Order: sequence, then C-alpha cells, then structure tokens
Amino acid sequence: MKLIQLNIKGISYSETQTGAYALILSEVDGGRRLPIIIGGFEAQSVAIALDKELKPKRPLTHDLFKNFADRFNIHIKQVIIHKLVDGVFYSSLICKSDKTEEIIDSRTSDAIAMALRFSAPIFIYDSILNQAGFDEKSIRKSKKDKTEESWIQDFVEEQSQQKKVPEDLKKLSVSKLKSLLNKLVNLEDYEKAVKIRDEISKRENKT
Repeated sequence: MKLIQLNIKGISYSETQTGAYALILSEVDGGRRLPIIIGGFEAQSVAIALDKELKPKRPLTHDLFKNFADRFNIHIKQVIIHKLVDGVFYSSLICKSDKTEEIIDSRTSDAIAMALRFSAPIFIYDSILNQAGFDEKSIRKSKKDKTEESWIQDFVEEQSQQKKVPEDLKKLSVSKLKSLLNKLVNLEDYEKAVKIRDEISKRENKT
C-alpha cells in the first residue's frame, strides 16, 4: 500500500464548540488535506512544539517522554497513520534503539506531538487519505463560495456533535448511559467518558 507523507499545516479551533480543535495535515506532494479532531491538551502540546519560542517552565507529558527517550537512546524514525475506524485514526510510532526497531501503537494526536519533537516524518496510507481527506474540488462540491476555513469549521462542528453529551444526565437510563460511555471511549473522548462513568457509579451505588 502506498504511503503519503504529510506536513502539519496548522490547528483550527471551533468557533461554536468549546474545546474542539482540528489538526490540519497537508499532503507534501499534492493538494489534499487531512483534518483530525483533537482535544485541548493535545492541541496545546502540538502548538508548543510548532512554536519554538514557547518553552514551558517544566516539561509537558510529550516533552517528558522525549527527555526519557533521549536518555535511553531511543529515537522515533517515523509515524504512520495506518487505520481509520468509525472516524478514529490509528497510528504507530516506528522507534529505534541501537539496532533494535519496534512498532508502538499510539493515538494519532500523541503520535504527531511526538513526531514534532523528534523531527520525524509523518505518513498515511493513500487509501485513508482518499477516504478522510479533502481538497479544493471537494470543497467546491460541498457548497458554493465555501472557503477552506469554513469547510473545516463545519467539519469540526459535525464531528463534535457525535461526542455531544446531554446536559442533564439524570434524564438518561443506565442502559443509555452505558451505550454513550462505550461510544465516547471508542471515540477516545475520555474526559466526557469519565463524567458518564461517574454518573453510572452513582446510580449503581444507590441500588
């Protein structure tokens, strides 16, 4: 399967959904773009790595891992986005230490944050980029006079709706809460998943 190299174009935040960000990757030798929804912490970590003038007083989690890896002579050679299931991207870190090479599973947002810190190239399978990416032609097809930024805004809002949690959890039955919990875990939105888990625990402790 053909691998396509990607660059990081930037981060776009939702104007309507608090805490929703889209990491925009661009094809190195082409015009396709890939938007990936990430959380606030991941967006902060990527932004700090992109801006060399921003240096936290103490290392963030990804910086800590980089320091740890450097001490033990571990290097990330490349990142590969290798799978897309139900809107969730799956990635691997290709790591090398001396003559040993290992493949480590990673969330895509973490993998990209690490790739930046190791100056490692980011790749994706062409079939996934075709499935989840967009270009000027797809923007024109979606709506007349739509800009790339407005297309991304619509994308972020649409994806955020999938993770939307009702304000009053008490109105949901335990079975619906458990279904919502599974959905959020599969979408890797653990912050909201914890809230649902806590509500389920309260209900079950009362019985």
